[in-house]
Amino acid sequence: MDGATHERQGAAPDGVVTPRAAAGTVLAACVAAALVAGVLGGLLRVGVAIPGTAGSDWLGRGALAHAALMMCGFLGTVIGVERAVAARRAEAWLAPLASGLAGVALLRGEPALAGVLLVLAATMFVAVNVLLLMRQRAGHTALLLASACAWWVGNALFASGASPGAVLPWWFAFLVMTIAAERLEMTRLMRRRPGASPALVLLLGVLGVGAALSGPWPVAGGLLFGGALLALAAWLFAFDIARRTVRAEGLPRYMAVCLLGGYAWLAVGGIAWMATALGHPARDAALHALGLGFIVSMIMGHAPVILPAIARIKLLFGGFFYVPLALLHGSLLLRLGAGFLDFDRRADGALGNAFAIALFAATAVGAALAWRRRFGGRTGTRRSP
Repeated sequence: MDGATHERQGAAPDGVVTPRAAAGTVLAACVAAALVAGVLGGLLRVGVAIPGTAGSDWLGRGALAHAALMMCGFLGTVIGVERAVAARRAEAWLAPLASGLAGVALLRGEPALAGVLLVLAATMFVAVNVLLLMRQRAGHTALLLASACAWWVGNALFASGASPGAVLPWWFAFLVMTIAAERLEMTRLMRRRPGASPALVLLLGVLGVGAALSGPWPVAGGLLFGGALLALAAWLFAFDIARRTVRAEGLPRYMAVCLLGGYAWLAVGGIAWMATALGHPARDAALHALGLGFIVSMIMGHAPVILPAIARIKLLFGGFFYVPLALLHGSLLLRLGAGFLDFDRRADGALGNAFAIALFAATAVGAALAWRRRFGGRTGTRRSP
């Protein structure tokens, strides 16, 4: 096998690091930095003292850029990697590389550079999704393109110095549309009522209008945005396959529990978003019911099948996966329930949220090691114990 063949397959002669391997290392480091700094910065925002970090400039920057780190540096990069794998084009990796480096720029105190990198990332990401739509003209690929455009708008507003009230709805629209599109893809063979798919497109269109209005007219925009989230939760409860697979066993049941729990938090987030628009003190509930309860639940549910697909990391599923999921939901209930009246309880809940994310990461690593011990180098995905 010659050197060219080695490079095409991602391998290399001993001691030689290929550009692909180097880029993968950089991306992994950027994603990890954004996640760790974003989570610790979020804890700092609710008054949790982080031992050993006194006077750390990067932690203060992580607190200031908490949303951008989590939604762009972390999630935007991970989604960009997923789309780059699907595109099978070297230039598609420029999108996650740019968003990953944007997270590093934020931690270095260079928000202007981060804004430029995020716009570049979103521009490349839109181009990748146009390519994928041309390859497969389907409802879910069209929605993925729409989600990419939402990310572009949010990043452009961020780069221009717009207020969080104008930026965050677009970033959330990007993530929510991406998840809705992927659920549409995974359940496309289900028999649905004739109006189900057009209703989903309408709901996501209203979500986009709400995001657009949130900057200049925050009350109207917030009501539309929150109402669309609530209606989307109802659509997912009614039409997603999770309501059937929750009666299965093993990994299918676990995924369904993650999804259905996430849909409940999506509804809570929609209600809280509308309440915030009307002047009620529900901002923390709006942002974190959506960001943690919905989006992180989706990550926990999809990771056992996404990681083998995009990173070739196979996980041995077991019942312990339910532990971080239960901790996430329990701590979120504490944060948004008792924490609504007592700020100390909100901090306790946020700390539980962070432990849930860390425990899930540890669980995934343990499941990957368990797979290697049991199956060695054999291929295939083990979906249930």
